[in-house]
Amino acid sequence: MNVAIFLPGWIGDAVMATPAIRALKLRYPSGKFVCVSKSYVAPILAGNPWFDSMILTGGKKDLSLLEAASQLKKEKIDIAVLFPNSFRAGLLAWMGGCKQSIGFNRYFRKWLLSDSLESPRDAKGDFIPSPAIDSYNQLAMVAGAPNPGYEMQLFTSTVEEEMAEQVWRFAAFKDKPEVICLNPGAAFGASKLWPAEHFASLARELIRLRGAGILVMCGPKESELALRITSLIGHPSARCLAEPGMPDLSLGLSKACIKKCQLLVTTDSGPRHFAAAFNKPVVSLFGPTHIEWTDTYHKKEINLQKKLPCGPCQKRVCPLEHQCMKELMPLDVLSAGVSLLDQQLETARFLRSVG
Repeated sequence: MNVAIFLPGWIGDAVMATPAIRALKLRYPSGKFVCVSKSYVAPILAGNPWFDSMILTGGKKDLSLLEAASQLKKEKIDIAVLFPNSFRAGLLAWMGGCKQSIGFNRYFRKWLLSDSLESPRDAKGDFIPSPAIDSYNQLAMVAGAPNPGYEMQLFTSTVEEEMAEQVWRFAAFKDKPEVICLNPGAAFGASKLWPAEHFASLARELIRLRGAGILVMCGPKESELALRITSLIGHPSARCLAEPGMPDLSLGLSKACIKKCQLLVTTDSGPRHFAAAFNKPVVSLFGPTHIEWTDTYHKKEINLQKKLPCGPCQKRVCPLEHQCMKELMPLDVLSAGVSLLDQQLETARFLRSVG
């Protein structure tokens, strides 16, 4: 059995697909698994035990549609599971000769699929916001997998973990009782960003109250924002991944740092899902997007959102005053973060007492 898994086009969505991928591998343990992905998404699953080969397509430097279809044909795919809803994914599965292709009926691609599922809609025909992880699990079960559940999973290499150790040494975090990662970026657009001043205010309180070390996360495109927040914090206990002397920025480094920290405070972006995959506490800050689309059922997550008449608007850039994020105050986030940290300490004390 040859199985092709078409990964979603967003990093966080790819993490949410991991329970479904794992369940499919459990169902077809001797099958050959081919990953079809954009090149900037693929590294998120680096080190996984599921895939035998990879076809990179859809990105600017990736294989063209025709090239990818040619490679897919050579794999002689029996089942293709399409996590992306794009017309392109359906067309590629069809052109690649996949015997069975399973996906949702979106963007006029029903005729390209052998198994077409319908997304939930309301009485007006509008899509009802519902968790992507549920949709991915549904696709996997149509392909014959057992119920995947909600336990997301990521992997880190020895090299990535050593880079995180290097960060901890460089930032002098070894003596800190807790290290809290702040993730201020969002590839979706400016409307998801929490004000830099709010992040700085939160960090100063965490340092004052808990003696925490603060690590401001970023990718290459977010370095300027991360450095500005670190400067606004203005305390030696706050460091930034974009500082000179830190390891090169990468998804692997971000994964390893979040795996090592005690709490993540983040916008609604990809690294939010890293915390869930490593079973770490996370406070997620929502503004223009529906929480329901990306709910992960993670028990150690607190989602915060200001309900306003104009939202959630799902717009990448706010046409108004960005109140949904500005009015989400640092003290509210601090309260949520401290609650999660204290729960974690209580759990650790209990385990020690019974161990």
